[in-house]
Amino acid sequence: MDRKDRPRTGHVDGTRGVYGISVAAGLVGTGMQNLRLYERKGLLHPTRSAGGTRLYSVNDVLRLNRIIDLLADGLNLAGVAMVLDLQDDNTRMRNEIANSLRRDENHDGSPETS
Repeated sequence: MDRKDRPRTGHVDGTRGVYGISVAAGLVGTGMQNLRLYERKGLLHPTRSAGGTRLYSVNDVLRLNRIIDLLADGLNLAGVAMVLDLQDDNTRMRNEIANSLRRDENHDGSPETS
């Protein structure tokens, strides 16, 4: 089958759980027990299948890499949790600002008066 004839997958949904725990652990080079611990500590929130199997998304794997990097830098799990919370808050605020700026750009373009 030619490349042009292959079905297109479109945009990858980074939030959709696709990896089982053993695959996710292998992708980041850690043990499955560590992934379970990170979930218990609230650092990670994989989705669950109907049967209860943990399913890790691309975003989860990226977060796991960040956790491992922070641990390697000497933070304990409580410190990792604080850093991740701050980074999540920062991302959320940046997105809110970007959305607000886009909404402002979609108006007629005239400056607002007070």
